[in-house]
This record gives sequence, C-alpha cells and structure tokens, in this order.
Amino acid sequence: MSKTSSMGRGIQAVLAVGARHAAGLPGGSVADIAADLGRDRSQVSRNLRSAEHEGFLARTSRTYALDWSLFTGAQLLTERRLQADGGTALDSLASAVDEACFLGVLHGDSTVTIGESVPASSNLVGSWLGRPYPAYCSDAGQAVLWEASEAEVRTVFAGVDFVRHGPNTPTGIEEFLARREAARERGYSIVDEEAEPGLYSLAVPVRDFKGDVVAALQIVGIKDRLEPKRDSCAAALVAQGRWLEARLGYRQQA
Repeated sequence: MSKTSSMGRGIQAVLAVGARHAAGLPGGSVADIAADLGRDRSQVSRNLRSAEHEGFLARTSRTYALDWSLFTGAQLLTERRLQADGGTALDSLASAVDEACFLGVLHGDSTVTIGESVPASSNLVGSWLGRPYPAYCSDAGQAVLWEASEAEVRTVFAGVDFVRHGPNTPTGIEEFLARREAARERGYSIVDEEAEPGLYSLAVPVRDFKGDVVAALQIVGIKDRLEPKRDSCAAALVAQGRWLEARLGYRQQA
C-alpha cells in the first residue's frame, strides 16, 4: 500500500497537470494524468475532482487544467507583500547602513520608485516615489533586468538614445550588458555616477514565488560617503534582499 497521504496524492495530481502545461499541453484527462503518475484511474479521478472543488483545477469537458484564477490571486498577494514587506525591508536596511534606500520596478524602458526610506543623515532631498528614470543608467536598472536575456534587454532599449546623465553613463547597450554581467558575477550592481555626478548606488534583484525579478532593492548615496563602506553596505543589502524574496515566496535553487 502506498505511504503517500491522500493530500499528498492530490498535490501530485495537481503538479502532474502543471507539468503538462509546462510541456505545452492544455492539461489532460484522467487517463492522461493516471498514466503520467503510474496510478489507478479511479484514485486519480477522485484526486482531480477534489482539486477542482478546491479551486486548484478547472475542467472543460473531460480535460483538467490549472485554474489560473489561483495564480492571479497569488500575484495580487505578491504585489501587496512587495509594498508592505518592502517597506519593512527598506526601513531595516536604511537603519543598518544609514543611507537612503529605495525599491524600484521596471516600467517600459524606465524604472519607477515604489518605496523609499530616507534617513535625514543621508543628505538626499526630495522624494522619488512614482518618478521614472531611464533604466540604462538608473540605480535599479541593472538589477530589474538581472535575468532578462540579451534579446529582451535589446528589446527594452530598442530606439532608446543613451543620453548622458553623469560622467559614467553607459554609451550604449553593449556597455550596459557588460556592466550587468559584472554585477551578476559580483552579486550586486554598482551604479557609479551613471545617473548623475557624485551619485553612487548598489542594488540587488528581488524575485517572487515564480522566480521572476519583480523589483530592485537599492542603497543610494553620495559617492564620497557610500563608496568607502561599499562592502558592509552590500552585505546588508544582499541579506535584506533575500529576506524580502522569502516573504514573496521565492525559494532559491540548491
């Protein structure tokens, strides 16, 4: 007799349907799922009906498919957690490094700040909430495009003029890609006087439960002040980024 619980068998059935979607198939029938799992059809049928009743699966005629409303709800929950837990991460990070900290997302070919924590001692004036900035030179740009393919990056910046905003603004896509590659090897990005003269920043990507990069967590400050303590700030940034990812359901691959 199988040692797998009824709940475990139900989860296996849902995962089997998901595996068929991942393979490009539109779900499967009871016979299909039973064959995939190597299990009795009547047992699998009960598991699939239960999963449908609980809202994990939808049935069309004789085919079971994932109920995408479940993922829509999970996505909405992720967005709310990004705002709520993102605020906690920002406050903790700003307190630890005594610098301005921001949370940014990609919007078209720009990044937009959706959260910030700015201690008075940071000497940064004004709010960046809701303000877009060109992603090719923004503090969050490399991080929000961390896992985008080269082709995707080229699509984002297609037709974009790499206007100079600081002494080290990248001159084109090739230079942006090279800096992003260096950031990946380092584990965090460094934007050194790319956005404006004298401004220095560190950033890490933030992933959600699907493994997608949904935001960037950043430390931004005056170069003369932030650069000398780069290593300690980077360590705090990486740790807080991982905490926020865990809150969003991301599980790092072993």
